[in-house]
Amino acid sequence: VQLVESGGGLAQPGGSLRLSCTVSGTLFSTFAVGWYRQPSGKERELVAALSAGGSTNYADSVKGRFTISRDNNKNTAYLQMNYLKPEDTAVYYCAADSTGWRLRPNDYWGQGTQVSVSS
Repeated sequence: VQLVESGGGLAQPGGSLRLSCTVSGTLFSTFAVGWYRQPSGKERELVAALSAGGSTNYADSVKGRFTISRDNNKNTAYLQMNYLKPEDTAVYYCAADSTGWRLRPNDYWGQGTQVSVSS
């Protein structure tokens, strides 16, 4: 199973970015997917997760600003990030889990993509 992330970069406060995670080597529609982030010098934390059945789990700090979604036809998960704040700056990691209902997926990981929010 391979996960490839894209879409990171630099955004201004209040701006938006969309991260993508394409998963290969498995039946994507049966997997749970999620996004984690790790700010420099801090621990990795769950940002958002989406089960195979459509249940979601968001960190309190991103509720109302970030949206996780998936396109099973494209084997891709997305994280739409709106109203970005400097504290959203981190390396963002995509994760997938063969336990489809798991809302803290952790079987497989992407390589990470940097998101920086600064004026």
